[in-house]
Amino acid sequence: MSRPNSSLERRRHAPLSLRHLMRVAGVTALLAASGCGRDPTLYTIVAVPGPVTPETSSHLAGIGPKVVEVRTPVVSTMLDRDEIVRQSRDYKLNLAKGDSWAQPLGETIGQALTLDIAQRLPGITVFAQNDAVDTHPQAYVELTVTAFNQNQQGDAVIQGSLAVHPAEEGLGPVQTTPFYETMKLPSNGSAHLVYALSQLLSHVADKAVAQIRACPVPQME
Repeated sequence: MSRPNSSLERRRHAPLSLRHLMRVAGVTALLAASGCGRDPTLYTIVAVPGPVTPETSSHLAGIGPKVVEVRTPVVSTMLDRDEIVRQSRDYKLNLAKGDSWAQPLGETIGQALTLDIAQRLPGITVFAQNDAVDTHPQAYVELTVTAFNQNQQGDAVIQGSLAVHPAEEGLGPVQTTPFYETMKLPSNGSAHLVYALSQLLSHVADKAVAQIRACPVPQME
């Protein structure tokens, strides 16, 4: 019976050297670094034009607030992250890998909502919270967002509550209105999702404009 005395057989059964292990570990680390080194694609919510209510409209002639502040929306902590939340399904939170928001989600929603409202109400000063403006608001717009992704059916959805109320305490009650808006998506791509979310946010702006029209303000003496 022959014995395994060839050099090939000895190398096959010999333990891996420390140098070889370090070489393998280095290659593995390099591959891991190259796989996660790609810069993310950044997305932002944009304003969408809607129906314009002129200042001379009977709805606004001499009534309603002339200065409105849109406060930074309160966003669910589940959604408030760098990567875009695509869907919450089967007890799992699915993220859009490699696709992120260009800024904190509450800020990008607040900025787009401010532009949406301002475009619909020419002649009224509308600004976002923390903007450098030298004026005092007569009314506030406050938004809470609990869904800003895809629902179980794969449609884009925005859900939460909206409140428009006078800045002066005691002038009127703070009424909170829930909202739930959905839109079909042609695909699961992040670009289509962000486009649909921008459209849905503009629908919320329409609701805010209607409440701003009816918001009481102090009467000039």
